[in-house]
Amino acid sequence: MILYPAIDLKDGAAVRLLRGEMDKATVFNTDPAAQARAFQDAGCQWLHLVDLNGAFAGEPVNGAAVEAILEATSVPTQLGGGIRDLETIEMWLNKGIARVILGTVAVENPDLVWHAAASFPDQVAVGIDARNGRVATKGWAEETDVMATDLAKSFEDAGVAAIIYTDIDRDGAMGGPNVQATADLARATSIPVIASGGVSSLTDLVALRDTGVISGAISGRALYDGALDLADALAALG
Repeated sequence: MILYPAIDLKDGAAVRLLRGEMDKATVFNTDPAAQARAFQDAGCQWLHLVDLNGAFAGEPVNGAAVEAILEATSVPTQLGGGIRDLETIEMWLNKGIARVILGTVAVENPDLVWHAAASFPDQVAVGIDARNGRVATKGWAEETDVMATDLAKSFEDAGVAAIIYTDIDRDGAMGGPNVQATADLARATSIPVIASGGVSSLTDLVALRDTGVISGAISGRALYDGALDLADALAALG
């Protein structure tokens, strides 16, 4: 299972939100590129970036910070937030992003996911963010009647590289991930599932790993707060 350290970008800084609320942001590093380099130097295999402003704006906002991270690191990076058309997908892939994450458009324009996944094999992931099993879009500001499992299944044959599943109520709350819901989703689809939201300790990571069906886990606040030791985590996940 791969650990993806998260760098959430708001106004050019690395922050963490509490349950996705923009007015509850804690700034952890004003130099995201330095943070990314530190994660890479610690031995991380991937980085997970989110353009938070972009998720609300519907277009890239923290582009300069993302490009600085790409220049400062060499490990593959996945990026979500404000990526809602083919031009933006191509732009980021051309700049060196290894995998783009499509969230809101997966609900509003699923044909784009299919087209992008076919055009860019292994470089398109679907971000499924849910409250009580129902998908939320536009930076989690709008809830839908779409069930997370149904959305995942709808892309079964699209060729997407991964599904990133976030339980919004767990995100940034340090209360542990929703292991059961994430594992259930992973069992419902053949697409690799990456867990996001609530990973607060080594115990949480091991619980996700031991399901045997979850391919990765994203952690942010726990790494910044020191609740999760990165070296220990990487060693445990092998």
